[in-house]
Amino acid sequence: MKRISTILVTIICAISCEDAKITNRAEAIAAQMKDPDTEYVTVACHRGDWRNWPENSVPAIESVIKMGADIVEIDIHMTKDSVLVLCHDNNVLRTTNFKKIFRNEPEKSPKVCDLTLAEIKSLSLQRAHQAAAIDSLHMPTLREALECTKDRICVNIDKGYDYYEQVLSIAEELGVSGQVLIKGSSPIGVVKENEEKHPNNMMYMPVINLRQEKGEALLDSYINQGEVPIAYEICWKNNDDDAFPNACRRIRNQGSKIWVNTIWASLCGGSGNDDDAAYQAEDPGEVYRQYLDQGVSMIQTDRPELLIKWLEKQGRHSLNRQK
Repeated sequence: MKRISTILVTIICAISCEDAKITNRAEAIAAQMKDPDTEYVTVACHRGDWRNWPENSVPAIESVIKMGADIVEIDIHMTKDSVLVLCHDNNVLRTTNFKKIFRNEPEKSPKVCDLTLAEIKSLSLQRAHQAAAIDSLHMPTLREALECTKDRICVNIDKGYDYYEQVLSIAEELGVSGQVLIKGSSPIGVVKENEEKHPNNMMYMPVINLRQEKGEALLDSYINQGEVPIAYEICWKNNDDDAFPNACRRIRNQGSKIWVNTIWASLCGGSGNDDDAAYQAEDPGEVYRQYLDQGVSMIQTDRPELLIKWLEKQGRHSLNRQK
């Protein structure tokens, strides 16, 4: 997990997308993620474009690629017959027409782990804002999602570290392991054990939840042992104390990236600090600038178009921009 030298990474990141060493957009994004000195701010989209398409669906992924996003965040669960599919909840009640399809089988479990892939595929996906299902859209497998994202956008897998072996196997087969960022709250020892089994690994990001004591302890363990992950995801309760800026300072000093979630106020310091506040503000910078000031360079958002446009005006979101 030790970071390769800053000099080497900087050299790699200076190479253009057209160069043989970086042959596609996803690789260029990954290079920015690995470069501790770049000013580029990486934009991650929460479950894809769920405002216009069913969350975790292929069209939702396609939509954020067209927006110019860098990462699509997805969630995975395993079916009864051991296939990884994209679904945030452990059941399909909220995101599909399960009740309609299995209305004559009241004993049928809606949990992903109790359904076969064929049963999952018989369900149609629903938009977040509508109860009506879209008959032509079905829950994709992880393989189908990665086939869609390959070389076009990086992927952040949430709710998936328990399936590390299975995810890596699919990513390696498709040649996208370097384009996948998987996150979790496992101790360093568990992460190292997983990575030592394989010659190639996905990018890994520890989740530091400062709302819980174990979050601070996890950050301490990484820093005290000299481990330098690509980034840390930071969640904090409020901006009335120094927990968040202190964590940012320690992470910056270590040389890792800082990832924040502006999707919900509860994850980023409370009311007025999230995407909805930025959307309602005359200037989105009233919300987003505070994160850049703390050294944040990776933001997960539910308002990708808004954030990308603002970052572009700041000169902080162009893969062709020279440092």
